[in-house]
Amino acid sequence: MAFPELLEQVGGMGRFQIINVVLLSIPILMMASHNLLQNFTAAVPGHHCQPNPRDDNASTGWDSVEQLRAFTPLDRSWKPVQCLQYIRAQWWLLESNVTISNTTEMDTEPCRDGWTYDRSEFSSTIITEWDLVCNQRRMGQMAQSIYMTGVLVGAVIFGGLSDKFGRRAVIIWSYLQMAVAGSCAAFSPNFISYCVFRFLTGMALSGIVLNCVSLNVEWTPTYYRTITGTLNGYCYTLGQLILVGIAYLLRDWRWLQLTVTAPFFVFFLYSWWFSESARWLVLKGKLGRAVREMQRVAKMNGKKEEGEKLTSQILKSSIHQDARPEKSTYVIADLIRTPNIRRISLCLCLVWFSTSFAYYGLAMDLQGFGVNIYLIQIIFGAVDFPSKFISVLVMSYIGRRVTQTGFLTLAGLAILANIFVPYELQVLRTVMAVLGKGCLAASFNCVYLYTGELYPTVIRQTGMGLCSTMARLGGIVAPVVQMTSDYFQSLPLIIYGSAPVISGIAGWFLPETLNKHLPETLEDVERKEPEEKLQKHLLLEGTELEIVKTTG
Repeated sequence: MAFPELLEQVGGMGRFQIINVVLLSIPILMMASHNLLQNFTAAVPGHHCQPNPRDDNASTGWDSVEQLRAFTPLDRSWKPVQCLQYIRAQWWLLESNVTISNTTEMDTEPCRDGWTYDRSEFSSTIITEWDLVCNQRRMGQMAQSIYMTGVLVGAVIFGGLSDKFGRRAVIIWSYLQMAVAGSCAAFSPNFISYCVFRFLTGMALSGIVLNCVSLNVEWTPTYYRTITGTLNGYCYTLGQLILVGIAYLLRDWRWLQLTVTAPFFVFFLYSWWFSESARWLVLKGKLGRAVREMQRVAKMNGKKEEGEKLTSQILKSSIHQDARPEKSTYVIADLIRTPNIRRISLCLCLVWFSTSFAYYGLAMDLQGFGVNIYLIQIIFGAVDFPSKFISVLVMSYIGRRVTQTGFLTLAGLAILANIFVPYELQVLRTVMAVLGKGCLAASFNCVYLYTGELYPTVIRQTGMGLCSTMARLGGIVAPVVQMTSDYFQSLPLIIYGSAPVISGIAGWFLPETLNKHLPETLEDVERKEPEEKLQKHLLLEGTELEIVKTTG
């Protein structure tokens, strides 16, 4: 009896599976908050130099908006220059009959006494807290890159640890690390410590994502995997809207950071309820514990008698352990050791990298759209609902491969289209960016499930770790690409749009997994394709034979 049949025997999509999916999905609501948190905690408000205390009546003059130009030069739009001030206050500029074309041509110097910030939208951000403007303006982007680097490192470390020590132990630790590191970030005394704690938070996020996917996939019957995977995706989407609401109410970055982190203490407490993956336990030779976990599931699903019939031998045979693999320990090199796995790993790496690369290139530049940051975040979050719903339909009735490649290609074309839209048409440019972001969200919705179905159980977490690493690498590189606009204004769009199109082509080389059992070993994956080709060949021969009989 195959393992999917055993799951049906102990209740299928019963009470245990429903509770398991719900408890794993709730933390995802707050994970979007951490990924996109710096859109608000690192927002750059309007700013200009503080008055020079060496000037007489400086404080008096500074209190008046009209008298601001006596201290700070104005740009061509008659707005205060952000990083320069007059060496001495120019009171004569306040006379009504004075006209000057460019005040920056007079004697100026960099801000020496700090900055004054517009606090009408944000009472406090890490930018205003540590003056990360002017010469330090890249520090905000660097903080996000450090966070994404933590996510990358976490994918590498926790992916391997999960295959070695189990999904349950690693996800429990990840919840605790997220709660502690995120809270410490809220109380950081300086920028360096903030970056360290954000790095640790990013690591924890990877541990949660990877093990949430595996525990969902490995405990859920085949026909429900699409639904549960999509539920996780919708939780992430809803989390983006929750972030907007919290950020709107809490304009101080420390309170915002602490608020989106505190729930992870609760998640840590209830995570002890989770059951370890029986698939993983059997493959690790822990048959006794696997039987106990299956019996616990059967009891919760009202199938106690069926659970009592399970034995170690039944579980062992269900995971093809009668012909035990040559080794029980796998390393990252196994992801490229055999032909089919190697092709899958290469194509998935391209898909994960380009999806994350283009997604964060759009999602982390909200202030660049020139509209209210809360409104654009709501729009960017809301577009995920229809896009993910469509992706569910396509995944369920057409297949994973068409969904993955189709949405990636559409996303790339939507981004590339903005190259030909004049910069003045901000509404149209925003619409195209939202369309591209929605397609990338659908791609993410598919790729998490697709990857879990393509890799066999023995290296599933290692494979998810590799793919997640590529995604985080894309997230790290995405802010850097924005800098290429200094050389050619449309170059970032060309790069962001080309990557999804190229990876969409690569996605066609992946096998379809719709309504197919999860592979358990490397041998299952290597046998799968030849067997499918043989079945198609036999079907074709049978069809030809029927035609001959009919015409004969």
